[in-house]
Amino acid sequence: MGKLKVAECKEFIKAVEEKATEMRVPVSIAVVTAEGSLICLERMDDAGFITAEIAYAKAYTVAAFRSMSPRFPDGLVIQQWFKERNPQMMMNASVFTNGKIVASGGCMPVFVENELVGAFGVSGGTSGQDQIMADYARQKVGWAIVPKDDDTPDDVKAQINEIYGNIGLGERNL
Repeated sequence: MGKLKVAECKEFIKAVEEKATEMRVPVSIAVVTAEGSLICLERMDDAGFITAEIAYAKAYTVAAFRSMSPRFPDGLVIQQWFKERNPQMMMNASVFTNGKIVASGGCMPVFVENELVGAFGVSGGTSGQDQIMADYARQKVGWAIVPKDDDTPDDVKAQINEIYGNIGLGERNL
């Protein structure tokens, strides 16, 4: 069973901070285990006081929903899925988890080989800015956001890619 180590989480945080500094957008960054337990959380100087809780909630949400189904590769898809099907359920899930359910850009799962080992969340910029920082950092540290042997059914991939297109991310594909 794989797991994320604190040292590699700190490297991810360092990479997010590097991009955030370049973009002049102070953020908070959270990394959780596959079960949603917090590994690392850092709030940059001048990041909003609530951004730490939001970053943690974003990471927790991806861990929770990605553990449930390959239909939820990131916070943007989770958000859109609930908007299209049952927006009230998203609010209810947030209430019954004490605010730990937040779906937005800037959060994704982390895989080692085929195993979900954790998730991360970035908060403080716009959803798009958070996503740019998260993508930069995860690529820099080499974290995979899909399993090595991705067995996600084609119809699910098509549905997710349609969601990306509907929310203006047509260049992204699962």
